[in-house]
Order: sequence, then structure tokens, then C-alpha cells
Amino acid sequence: MVRHNPSYEKFFIIPMKHYLFLLFFFILNISVRAGFSGISASEYKFFTSTVTEQDTIKERQILFNGILWTNKYHRIKNDQFLFSDYFLPGTLTINGQTFRNIKLRYDIYSDEIMTPMNLEDIVQLNKEMVDSFSISSDNKVYKFTNIREETLKGFQGYYDVLYKGRSALYIKHKKEISLSLTETTDGEFYLDNRIYFVKDGIIYPITKTKDLFKILNDDRVLIRNYIKSNKLKVSKKIPESFVPVIRYFDSLSH
Repeated sequence: MVRHNPSYEKFFIIPMKHYLFLLFFFILNISVRAGFSGISASEYKFFTSTVTEQDTIKERQILFNGILWTNKYHRIKNDQFLFSDYFLPGTLTINGQTFRNIKLRYDIYSDEIMTPMNLEDIVQLNKEMVDSFSISSDNKVYKFTNIREETLKGFQGYYDVLYKGRSALYIKHKKEISLSLTETTDGEFYLDNRIYFVKDGIIYPITKTKDLFKILNDDRVLIRNYIKSNKLKVSKKIPESFVPVIRYFDSLSH
């Protein structure tokens, strides 16, 4: 005869509840990480707390105006994002309205930005509505503007603004795919950044340091003296090193 043992029943039921809870939490955690491709629990907590602070229906409609993002490049080695495949802290201006302390990720292969909408969905933002955005990485803030065709002919998309005065200096962060088919990959992403100098509405690609000085040739004597007296080191490898020279050029009367 099997005896009923109350203590055994009590011991069995309670651990099963805990087990089911832990199993549910484990599955949810895997789903979140798979869906967000890099967003952590702390990052999502930061995002949800921020959205709650400004969570009006109108603002959500503006911020989440776009399409659901899906990763089309599972078989491409590396990733298509700037700095990291994780979502980074940033600021976003859409149709003149600014959203601060949100999470952004920039796909520099497709030239699209995205933000998490909830635990499962990522929204690729409507580029036609985005005015500008910034992303923080390694204690540095990178500011981007959305240049449209009507502003500069043949020049459109998101550009990193290094300097903007009478003239301007931009970096186009870009990744391309090097095709090399293997059993596990269909290619590899590689970085292909490009520098552009804009003067009098004309766009000049800067492929080497000498290109900039050729453009500023009319003031070459003044510029050379300025570089020498301030002991400046100017190199395409460090695009920011062009900024003092361009700022000085803008200060000259033409």
C-alpha cells in the first residue's frame, strides 16, 4: 500500500513552480537577445524608462514612424553597424522634434538608423523625417545630419559633421561587402569611410591630404604659415586635424 506523504507533496510542488518560472525567464531572455541582436537587459531598462518619461501617443507616432527591421545579412562576416552592433545612447531630431537619451544603432551599409520599440521589435526610422542624430561611443559624441538632394545636388544621406561654417567638412561612414563565398559565409563587411569638403556649394572628395590644400590653393601662403606657427599636424588618417585649417580658411576674407 502506498502511503500519502504530505511533506513530499509540499516539497515537490514548490520547486516545480520555481522551475517553470526560471524556464520562462530563460526562454524570454534568449528571445530578447536574439531579437535585439546585442541589446542587454540594462540597455532595455534604460530605453523603457526613457520612453515612459515622454510617452505620449503623438511622440510615439513620430518616433516609431518607420518599418520593422530584420537582419538580411546573417551570412556576412562581421556586421554592418557603426562602432558596435549594440544600441548606443543618442539624441534624435525628427521633423524638428528632439528625442534625448534614446538608444540608436546605425547601419552604415544601408545608411539607415534604428531604435528598439519594445522587447521584440526594432524600428528602422523613416529617413525622410529624420533631421539629425547623435551617437555616443567611447566617451565621444558623433553628430550626424541628414543631407537631402535639394540641399546639395548629388549629395544625400547621413553624414558625420566634423565642421560647418562658411564651408563644411563631412565624413561618410560606409561599409561595403567583400564577396568571398564559403560554406559558412557569403562575404565580409569592411569599412570604407570617405571625407568630403564643401565650399561654395561644391563638393570635393578628399582622398589624400594634398587634396585639401589644392582646393585652398589661393590662400596657400597664409595657410602654410598658420600651420607652421601653430605646429599643426594635418593628416587624412585623422580627419579632425583638417578642422583648424578649414576654420582658419573661413576666417579669411574672400
